[in-house]
Amino acid sequence: MKEGQSKVQGLALDLVEEGKDLSLWDQGLQNKKAPLPQGVTNKMLYADVVRIAWPSMVELLLTQLASMVDLMMVGQLGAWALTSVGLTTQPKFLFMTVFQALNVGATAMVARYKGAGRPDKANLVMRQALMMTLLASVAMSFIGFFTSEWMVRFMGASDAESLAGGTIYLQIQMIGFVPMALTTVITAVLRGVGDSRTAMIYNVVANAVNVVLNYFLIYGHMGFPALGIAGASLATILGQLVAMIMAFFAVMRRKSGYLHLRLRDGFLPDQESITAIFKVGFPAMVEQLVMRAGIIIYSKTVASLGTVAFATHQVCMNVQALTFMNGQAFGVSATSLVGQCLGKRRPDMAEQYGRRTRQVGMMVALCLAACCLLFSRQIVALYNDDPQIIQLGGTILMFIAFIQPFQASQFILSGVLRGAGDTRATAVITFLTVLLVRPGLALIMVYLFHWGLPGAWVALAADQLLRSLLVWLRYRAGKWKTIKV
Repeated sequence: MKEGQSKVQGLALDLVEEGKDLSLWDQGLQNKKAPLPQGVTNKMLYADVVRIAWPSMVELLLTQLASMVDLMMVGQLGAWALTSVGLTTQPKFLFMTVFQALNVGATAMVARYKGAGRPDKANLVMRQALMMTLLASVAMSFIGFFTSEWMVRFMGASDAESLAGGTIYLQIQMIGFVPMALTTVITAVLRGVGDSRTAMIYNVVANAVNVVLNYFLIYGHMGFPALGIAGASLATILGQLVAMIMAFFAVMRRKSGYLHLRLRDGFLPDQESITAIFKVGFPAMVEQLVMRAGIIIYSKTVASLGTVAFATHQVCMNVQALTFMNGQAFGVSATSLVGQCLGKRRPDMAEQYGRRTRQVGMMVALCLAACCLLFSRQIVALYNDDPQIIQLGGTILMFIAFIQPFQASQFILSGVLRGAGDTRATAVITFLTVLLVRPGLALIMVYLFHWGLPGAWVALAADQLLRSLLVWLRYRAGKWKTIKV
């Protein structure tokens, strides 16, 4: 066992020899199904995929369920409250783009160093990512706090109640921005070495804290003040604070392993690590910025349909976000496994893992589609009992069911590309689909054809279909196997 061997081990990849180069590409195996190495079986590969994916799936599922419960509790205050929270979603995500991009780079680099057996380099990347994220998140927190009202107004707040509720909700979110950002860095590097279980534990605890505090702070139970929508936002950031404390404890208490945060190692800038993180992360940041710009245009178009339509849209987007957990969880597995394979110079194993990850994810996607079809109105009714919202939301869930297989494939194959460091291609694809196709079609469907909210979701489905096709074509080209990071 190498010095610093992580407790996250037992992959089929550990049984194969390290490659000398990327000669498999030159041999033309990029367009063929390479045979499994001796001693490696299908069962072992599927087990590796699921071992990394299931904690991420549980974490993402419970996180989104907490978000759904959060929105359900807020929804009892009225449609205006659902709209208020919905108006803050994209501005908050926009501010998250910088450190999300750093996380993509950090995950890819840590996975590579894990495959190459370099825990010293992996820990250096973690410290550099934490240092850069701290600086960026403090700046974003100040900017976001003082521009909250303007951003909520810009997003299309159509009445004073929604504007006031959205502003206070977003301001409180900005106060808790730094803990959330730092936690995501630790989550990203843990996933890079294949340790998704630790992140699952602290995120599940944080979500439980959030839900419990929602009960106390939104309605004023057990002697707490009834803060309404402000209480929901405060409960969220307190839960994030708990997650940050647990995350730092997890990486600082380790006596060995690829990830062990020691303050005495220092946080001075390291040019090589920063350059490597930005090489992978910068295209991801461009992708996220483009995505947020497109979604903001799209959201403003939907907001123009009125409070009821936008409240319904927010409910359905929340349900769709729950279905993301499938593609995201297996995307995490793909990123970690592909990164480790390429770090070990085994693109053939990266291909094997990528194929099986997609197969399992597609099976789960079909199950999610069936649930959306069978229980569409019952799901929407959990958020609000307005008959208009239930009827319209039930229709929109049909769209969500339809896009499930394509959405899962897109997330997983994007995870493969991220693990390989191929983030430029996904940035270009996002530019074409999210910035041009989705908002462009939404404007046509809503204002020219007057199809209302269903028209906006036709545009979203078209975006997902085209993006899935383009990501699949990039994956099939195989160039990701030879990218240097």
